[in-house]
Amino acid sequence: MDRDPLPSSQPAELELELLHVFWHEGMLDHNTGSGVFDTGFDPGFLEVLDKHPENADRVRNMVSILRKGPISRFLTWHSGRPAHVSELLSFHSPEYIESLIQANARGSTELCAGTFLNPGSWGVALLAAGSTMSAMDHILSGQANLAYSLVRPPGHHAQPTRADGYCFLNNAGLAVKLALKAGVKRIVTIDIDVHYGNGTAEGFYDTNDVLTVSLHMNHGSWGPSHPQSGSIDELGEGSGYGYNLNIPLPNGSGDEGYQYAFDELVVPAVRQYKPEIIVFIIGQDSSMFDPNGRQCLTMDGYRKIGKLVRDMADEHSNGRLLIVQEGGYHITYSAYCLHATIEGVVNVPEPLLEDPIAGYPDDSGITLKVVDAIKRCNLKHLCAFKLDLTTKGGIDHSALVVFN
Repeated sequence: MDRDPLPSSQPAELELELLHVFWHEGMLDHNTGSGVFDTGFDPGFLEVLDKHPENADRVRNMVSILRKGPISRFLTWHSGRPAHVSELLSFHSPEYIESLIQANARGSTELCAGTFLNPGSWGVALLAAGSTMSAMDHILSGQANLAYSLVRPPGHHAQPTRADGYCFLNNAGLAVKLALKAGVKRIVTIDIDVHYGNGTAEGFYDTNDVLTVSLHMNHGSWGPSHPQSGSIDELGEGSGYGYNLNIPLPNGSGDEGYQYAFDELVVPAVRQYKPEIIVFIIGQDSSMFDPNGRQCLTMDGYRKIGKLVRDMADEHSNGRLLIVQEGGYHITYSAYCLHATIEGVVNVPEPLLEDPIAGYPDDSGITLKVVDAIKRCNLKHLCAFKLDLTTKGGIDHSALVVFN
């Protein structure tokens, strides 16, 4: 059944700020293969194998719902571009980039568990990185306040010196580096992908120019490519101490749990930091039906998070907000959750799409207790650190934002 672009209760003349979407069809050319889930392994006795979860179909549906769904009237589209290798060195080491170039020359390679560099993949990774930097440049040049980099492969696990978790290049990290080079002094990244944004955190772990925030499933480290645990005691180091806020949440946290975490931890930290730009790193793998996570967010939860982040951008950053796509592996529901997130970001006053399958119950009670415990624990860390600095005559870290 066709739906009206807006519910009939909304005035036809509704005017909202457009979201500028950066996309390139070439990003469909990254072939991640098939096997048992994301392993690439064929045991030989299965009639049908899984497509790798990070496959082109998931993004085809994201593009399709944004072009054809009721949100389409609030979007304008731009073609992405490939990054130049020299641009990658702002975030990644020359040795790592050279290793990717050599791996690409050799042909199909599994760089780490589940992360396959196949023929065509390197060019697609360059497209994802370049498109994200173009989206950031669109904001920096004053052509837009709201931009969305709709890209694959994802990037937030890629660290300065290694690939990880389906990611080769850290798209969001490269965009942040571009903004810092342009003179932006304070940037917040808010990552709601179900997995810890370890690569982004690693890239800015020793600086207070960037406040990195990640809400994620409490999954811990998963091997040599992902040594970071995502725990609350990974606070940053040196001048960056206190500027990495990890919020590991129990499985099943759901809409209420995420709302509480934002209200109690994210919003106060952002308010104190006063960023000049916010980078919103999104993954729909926190949804209730995603094969890579079970955080039980629904369309309504994503919509409210999108609205919260937009409100923070309006309050602190003159509306400057870059959105960067990461995970989301349910082929259809991820697209719906993306639509809902964008509804919140562009401030649509009422939902434009109904949730087709929401109904799995969340369990937010334990999450509320976990968030309260994180607040108490972080305050304890801060007090101890300030005391140590005072007794040793250290630098003034009174502006530490995460735990004040």
